[in-house]
Amino acid sequence: MKPNVERGRRVAAWLGVACLGLLAVSTMSAQEPKLRATLKGHTDAVAAVAFSPDSKTLASASYDGTLKLWDMTTGKQRATLGEYKGCLGCVAFSSDGKTLASGAIGSPGPFPDLKEVKLWDVATGKVRTTLEAQTYFVHSVAFSPDDKTLASVNGDVTLWDLATNKERATLQGHTKEDRETTEPAYPVESVAFSPDGKTLAAASHDITVKVWDVATAKRSTFQGHTHAVYSVAFSWDSKTLASASGDNSVRLWDLAANKERATLKGHTGSVMSVAFSPDGKILASASHDKTVKLWDVTTDKERTTLQGHEGMVYSVAFSPDGKTLASVSADKTVRLWDMATGK
Repeated sequence: MKPNVERGRRVAAWLGVACLGLLAVSTMSAQEPKLRATLKGHTDAVAAVAFSPDSKTLASASYDGTLKLWDMTTGKQRATLGEYKGCLGCVAFSSDGKTLASGAIGSPGPFPDLKEVKLWDVATGKVRTTLEAQTYFVHSVAFSPDDKTLASVNGDVTLWDLATNKERATLQGHTKEDRETTEPAYPVESVAFSPDGKTLAAASHDITVKVWDVATAKRSTFQGHTHAVYSVAFSWDSKTLASASGDNSVRLWDLAANKERATLKGHTGSVMSVAFSPDGKILASASHDKTVKLWDVTTDKERTTLQGHEGMVYSVAFSPDGKTLASVSADKTVRLWDMATGK
């Protein structure tokens, strides 16, 4: 009897472990983000997306020349802000949510829109002011946390004083092209302010990431990518910088040590955009391989892959409340992924 009793105990124990394993797998699966909605309305590729600070509004910029505002409560289109004569490629909300900045990255002809950053009044949907003196297409815009400065990418990085709407400074240092690619040579692709406002980072076709101390203008250069760098994003505590590249990888940089912390591999196409979740635990990356990947920042491991877009994914953004991830694509859609409930 004793051998049978012991065997029964072992079977019971094994079943218990198996059940716990199944429970763990089930729970993990339930926590994976689910598609909440697909927003349609643009008539060409959607290149950029940004949430308002209160998470209630989403702005999308498209190659169709329009900016659209979406109501996050209803999932309905709230407004279309004017029309560019060029392809819109970037959009950003000010920290107070009252202003949108946008810029165009291409056009069928030499239209003046290509050399302008437009600042929109969100409440009225009208252009509040236009920042001129650009020399290239405007590939990226970013507000400083105190809304006193706007950084725009137009070959170099231009800093605008928003009290006077005048150019304050130009940050240079990137070479004019990435010799590893035959893509058009636009030196700087993306710019971002750290949440504490002390640091500015820029991604470039010269295969580097440049980081400036805002107070002193002292510059550091991060090297490691083997192809053009398309996007940069700071973690919530301003200690980590993520960069996305045409070498199909995402790299994490330790800003205190000024060195690479990790390389995240898994995409099979150029990585075009990166974004940290508000709590800093998750990093999202968008790729030409038509997927969005979510990475665990603590372990530097891939958590899951979000699929469904029918074209290259150009940009991703987390809502400030952490409940939603937005992704935009060449398939002309905006997809909203539920991060809070997995439903």
